[in-house]
Amino acid sequence: MTFVVGANCIKCKHTDCVEVCPVDCFYEGPNMLVINPDECIDCALCEPECPADAIFAEDEVPEDQHEFIALNAELANGWPNITEMKPAAPDAEDWDGKPEKIKLLERDWPA
Repeated sequence: MTFVVGANCIKCKHTDCVEVCPVDCFYEGPNMLVINPDECIDCALCEPECPADAIFAEDEVPEDQHEFIALNAELANGWPNITEMKPAAPDAEDWDGKPEKIKLLERDWPA
């Protein structure tokens, strides 16, 4: 089993989780993070560190966010690895808990 970053990370992008990951399995996109399921060792250290409650055990991903299981695997293969904490998005608190954030997901880094 693996952990999955869900919708609430979009536009928040807190990186507290990155600091505690012993295997550096987080990958950074333009406006969210994802976990590479092939690298995650299911240690559960990241889940309580997320201020946005956006990290779930794979078998606990909310029904309306199941697409994030595949999205994490897909996007981790194209985004750069992140191993150090960075500041969250400047307006992260404003975006925390907003509905339907999937439509705001940015897949590609700006050129």
